[in-house]
Amino acid sequence: MQVWTDDGQRVYLSHPHARLFERAQRGIATVRSGSEDWRVFSVEQRGHIFQAAQPLNVRRTIAWEAATWVLLPVLAAIPLFGLFIWVAVGRGLNPLRAIASAVQTRSPDLLEPIVEERTPTEIIPLVGAINRLLQRLANALSAQRRFVADAAHELRTPRTALQLQAQLAEGARTEAERVTAFAALHESLKREAHLVEQLLALARQEPDSTTRPVEQVDLDALARLLIEEKLPLAEAKRIDLGMVRSERATVHGDGNALRIMLRNLIDNAIRYTPEGGRVDVAVAREAACVILEVSDTGPGIPNAERERVFDRFYRPPGNDVPTGSGLGLAIVKTVVEKHDGTVVLTEPSDHSGLLVRVSLPAE
Repeated sequence: MQVWTDDGQRVYLSHPHARLFERAQRGIATVRSGSEDWRVFSVEQRGHIFQAAQPLNVRRTIAWEAATWVLLPVLAAIPLFGLFIWVAVGRGLNPLRAIASAVQTRSPDLLEPIVEERTPTEIIPLVGAINRLLQRLANALSAQRRFVADAAHELRTPRTALQLQAQLAEGARTEAERVTAFAALHESLKREAHLVEQLLALARQEPDSTTRPVEQVDLDALARLLIEEKLPLAEAKRIDLGMVRSERATVHGDGNALRIMLRNLIDNAIRYTPEGGRVDVAVAREAACVILEVSDTGPGIPNAERERVFDRFYRPPGNDVPTGSGLGLAIVKTVVEKHDGTVVLTEPSDHSGLLVRVSLPAE
């Protein structure tokens, strides 16, 4: 401590032998005296200047000791906190371990949902996501088994027919018999190739198959392209194939799937329309929907059969077309449902036959 008068005379010094500074600025300041730094507080009262000073190393020592006494309990508590956190987190993860064990021990055929009872609220969304994944896997496996069973069943008959026709060709005695046998064999090969192509198309359009990129598809341009593609087939049967209504209509969807759907509709119409008949294609925009219609002058489908013809491999009774696979309309329905649309079978208003009306959400 030091006390000064206004004229600069020191009248009090608490440590007479200490090497202290002679003067200091008022307020709080850090000054150097000799080899030490001091923290000084100066205030003026009643004509005297009072100064209180303390070496900075003493202040640092006091601060370190205070910090040590504060930190020691914290450092001592860290292991206890760690043990508590380890136990709490371990107990909190027990439900996850139970779910992981339940999933790991399941057989590949067991795709039942995980029970959500006694499940902590925090992991219910995870359990729900796993259950939805299991449901999608179950649907995909079911579709795969159904497809394999259908393919095995439907390929058995043409395979047997091919073997018999090959045997007939081998055993032909005359050139005429051999030509006839090979012609029948060639037709059977075409039918089987068409069946395999339709099976692959159906497998690619299953709802749980790999999702394809969504693009803008101009149905009007697509219809014109497919009509041009199928003109030789129609002309071979003297069928009038063309567009009766054409409006620009764009939808969001899988372009390849929509192409397969429209190709199947036109193929079916040409296949079931007798020689000299007519197949009309129309594309129009109605409100928020795009309407695609394919009509023909064939025998049509009775009302009682119009729902069943969408089933795989189903062909209406009395059908005398030998090249059909029974998959065309099944593929059409799968593609339409994949695009959130509807498909309806009815009769044309101006002639007999069949009208297929497809409605898809417009862009």
